[in-house]
Amino acid sequence: MPGFEFFGAEERKEVNDVLETGILMRYGFDGPRKGIWKALELEKAITEVFGCKYAQLTSSGTAALTTAMCALGIGVGDEIIMPAFTFVASFEAVLSVGAIPVLVDIDETLTLSPEAVKAAITPKTKCIMPVHMCGSMADMDALVAICAEHKLILIEDACQSIGGTYKGQALGTIGDAGTFSFDFVKTITCAEGGVVMTNNKDVFVKSDGYTDHGHDHLGVDRGADLHPFIGYNFRISELHAAVGLAQIRKLETFLTIQRKNNKALRAHLETIPEIRYRVVPDEAGDSCSFLSWFLPTETIAKAVVAEFKEQGILAGNFYWFVNNWHYISKWDHLKHATTLNGIGVQQKASLLALQETQFPASDAIMGRCISTAISLLWTDEQIKEKGEKMVAAIQKVLKHSYTNSI
Repeated sequence: MPGFEFFGAEERKEVNDVLETGILMRYGFDGPRKGIWKALELEKAITEVFGCKYAQLTSSGTAALTTAMCALGIGVGDEIIMPAFTFVASFEAVLSVGAIPVLVDIDETLTLSPEAVKAAITPKTKCIMPVHMCGSMADMDALVAICAEHKLILIEDACQSIGGTYKGQALGTIGDAGTFSFDFVKTITCAEGGVVMTNNKDVFVKSDGYTDHGHDHLGVDRGADLHPFIGYNFRISELHAAVGLAQIRKLETFLTIQRKNNKALRAHLETIPEIRYRVVPDEAGDSCSFLSWFLPTETIAKAVVAEFKEQGILAGNFYWFVNNWHYISKWDHLKHATTLNGIGVQQKASLLALQETQFPASDAIMGRCISTAISLLWTDEQIKEKGEKMVAAIQKVLKHSYTNSI
């Protein structure tokens, strides 16, 4: 799954290009950088590889989400509908712009349930933000239609689905804006980084300025730039962009290997009739960075996790239901509005209300779900060994479960 598994001479070459000039910042210093502009090169490559008109690199995926929201005019009091299963950065970005995260149930795509979205829309709703979790996608036709009907903004948090597509269009390029994360464990990594992708020039221009203290970047002298609005320092460095430039050239290799290894591991699990798999709205577009599967009950799923741990094969298998970073059941800091700074009255009230909010549909799904991360480095022999060990452990739990039920 993560691009760092394929670090090599390509990344070292791109980084050394930057080190030899000594210019690590993406802006300015035109003379001494000797024509080396890695961030600009990577932004151009992103537009070409993923088919969007504009790309603005940022220091992280979180910064990319925050930038996209601000560029689209989302702010204080606006409600953003998002899934209860995501990474904490999704709601952190919403809170950072003064908006209100409205968490709703997922369905068996492991992403936003369109029916839950419809039920959550209020006069304060400004945006719908699907999060394409674990390499696959939300039902984008349904969500695009909802946004069109209610005149809502659509932002795609595609940070976990680099390389995935929906009906031939890259995830992250379908909505008004989309974002990737290039952190250390993503399909393409810069070590740290992110990007805002859009086909709207106004969104791009605002993103470009917002990520660099509001600079308009229209002059040849950085010190003479005007500042049409207040911005922040969400810049990526040339070093980080250099790593990403080498990585994006390997993307097709990553995806080919992921799909091969995912299919091979799934073939082992498919010998167990009790296992079901996540719904993928467009199977051809699955990046296959994870294989996500369901057991018959929450009790059995927890027993399988315990058995995996007992046998030393839990690594790479994620039981999100009790994961501190990804599912609402463990987000006590969010439910108690635990912040270091003061937040708005509306924001605080909405967060505290989460203490009494139930997500039965999501619980029923996440309680049965295990996701297996797909390594780029597995050999055929390792996949066979891993698959056989997982199958044996699962069958042991199922047999014990059925014996006890008699």
